[in-house]
Amino acid sequence: MQHAREPRGPRRSRSESSAGRGLLIAFATVVAFLLLWQSFLFLRDAPLPQYLRALLAVIWGVGGVILLFSLFANLVEQFPQVWRRRLVPLVFVGPAVLVVCGYLAVPALRTLVSSFYDANGQNFVGLANYAYAFTSREMLISFRNNFLFWLVFGTGFSVIFGLIVAVMADRTHPLFEKIVKAIIFMPMAISMVGASVIWKFVFEYRPPGAQQVGLLNAVLTAFGGSPKPWLLQQPWNNLFLVAIFIWLQTGFAMVVFSAAIKAVPEELLEAARIDGANELQVFFHITLPNIKGTVVTVSTTIILGALKIFDIVQSMTGGNYGTQVIANVQYTQMFRQFNYGRAAAVAIVLFVVVLPIMIYNLRDFSKRTEAF
Repeated sequence: MQHAREPRGPRRSRSESSAGRGLLIAFATVVAFLLLWQSFLFLRDAPLPQYLRALLAVIWGVGGVILLFSLFANLVEQFPQVWRRRLVPLVFVGPAVLVVCGYLAVPALRTLVSSFYDANGQNFVGLANYAYAFTSREMLISFRNNFLFWLVFGTGFSVIFGLIVAVMADRTHPLFEKIVKAIIFMPMAISMVGASVIWKFVFEYRPPGAQQVGLLNAVLTAFGGSPKPWLLQQPWNNLFLVAIFIWLQTGFAMVVFSAAIKAVPEELLEAARIDGANELQVFFHITLPNIKGTVVTVSTTIILGALKIFDIVQSMTGGNYGTQVIANVQYTQMFRQFNYGRAAAVAIVLFVVVLPIMIYNLRDFSKRTEAF
């Protein structure tokens, strides 16, 4: 009986030492957090040069996060195995969830509340701002442009062109394939504002008789035609703006489609060709069904960009001449007309429009992850 009780002493000493280490690490974590907070206050208020403050902020931010995560991880290791499994996700995912709540969820709720108040956010106006969002001429034009031009034409042609280039490049010499993909993908390195500046020189208009600096009008006048104010011709000017979006998104679609096409088993393609199928039949009956999930993912991703489009419209026309879009209406209401209630209502409308696509994308990604 005495021998059976002897192991309890070492177990108790190990648990006591583990508890002691846990308290020490917890104390160190609290001290580290307070020091980092005081450092933040110092950097915020100290009269330091801008470059030095930025450098110290980067070092403080990265080093502080690494230090806190290390201390939290060591603290969790001191708990029993059952509790350790429960706490590890909280330690590593919890801060990200707090950041998302702080920077996304809370502002979204505040925007929703603001949408029921007047321009200054003082008087409750009920659904008046939403009545504007669904009945005003400006918003009706925005809905038409977003859903017809940007969603249908922008997404459709981006996906179709990306798929065509990916299929054709896959059937060429590897060196030529790399060159073509590099050229098509190159616009992805340019921001939408940068692309708009480039395309301004394509659509630039000067009166007849003046020297045409715009590419389209220079070519048109070189063949004896008259220059056209491309961005003033409604509703075709929307298609000219959508062309910039297609130019940017085709490279993204091509790269993703190309990777998916290369993953299609070569044995299936060869078997179809041996059975007498031509290349179109091979594509529609073998390749396309195998990359259907990729097509859906790319399409929904581009749809999100088309629904939230702002940069191109703001940079090219400012929403004038019948080119207004939802996001640009929100910008105009908030920063030019200073009507925060209407801007909040338009933001909520845009959020509601985009939300189903986001949920579908997340569910599709979860299914793919589980299957993998």
